[in-house]
This record gives sequence, structure tokens and C-alpha cells, in this order.
Amino acid sequence: MDAERLRFLYRTEEGRIDRATWRRGAGALVALLLPLTLIWFALQPYSVHDLATTPFFAPMTILAYAYVIFYAFVVMLTVVSFINLSAKRFRDRGLAPPLGLASIAPLLALVAGAVHFWQPRAAEVMSRWYVWGADALFVAAALWTIYELGWREDDAAAR
Repeated sequence: MDAERLRFLYRTEEGRIDRATWRRGAGALVALLLPLTLIWFALQPYSVHDLATTPFFAPMTILAYAYVIFYAFVVMLTVVSFINLSAKRFRDRGLAPPLGLASIAPLLALVAGAVHFWQPRAAEVMSRWYVWGADALFVAAALWTIYELGWREDDAAAR
């Protein structure tokens, strides 16, 4: 794919795309994020650092925190790219506001990620039900977005 096409798909919310283009574009973003997420899952145990049991300079802990900074940056760029891509498809479907609708699933994904991160650290005030609730909301929004943008037939009246 050339640079101009990538710029159109991911860097601006203006324009319209069909569902096959949306599926390819969203699939590319998932293909980018999935291996990076698996790496974070492997490094996440090293991010728990107790000075009573481990040395101050633990190389794996430093690596885990350096990676999570890089990973967070990539996640944010991916979220923005997904919103831009999805806004084009919502606009093509005739659903308004396209930017607002395109933001629902990524926002809930970020909230679910934050809840997963925070709950173990605040277990006495935040039960696991919050995690499951955030996950359920995210899954519902993600499934709706995937169906609406990637598989639902285009209405002739919507154009």
C-alpha cells in the first residue's frame, strides 16, 4: 500500500470507504497490535517490583517498564488510526455522528485496559465485577462495531 493510501485511511477521518476496505484496514491494525500485546503479557509479571524481595535495579523490571511506555504509545496511535478508519465507514453508512460512533469501542477498550491494570492494585475497593463489567461493555461495543462496519449490508437509502 502506498503512503498516500495509508495517510487517507489512518490519518484523517474525512472521506468514505466500503466494508471490505474497513475490514482490511482494521485487520492490519489488529495484526500490528496483537504481537505487541503478547509481548506485554510476557513482560507484565516483571512490572511488579517489590524492593523488599528484589534488587533496586532489576534488568527485567527496567525492560518491562521501558516496553510498556513504547506499547502505550503504539496503542494510542492505533486507537487514533482505528477511529479515523471507522469514522469513514460510519459516514459511508450514513450514521451520525461518525467520529463519535467510531470512538465508542476504542474508548471502552482503553477503559477496560485501565480497569484490568488498576483492579489488582486496589482490590480492597474495586471488586472483580468492575473488570467483568468493563469487559462486557467493550465486547458488546466491539461486536456491534465489527458487525455494523464490516458485515452489515449497505442500505441504499442511507446514501
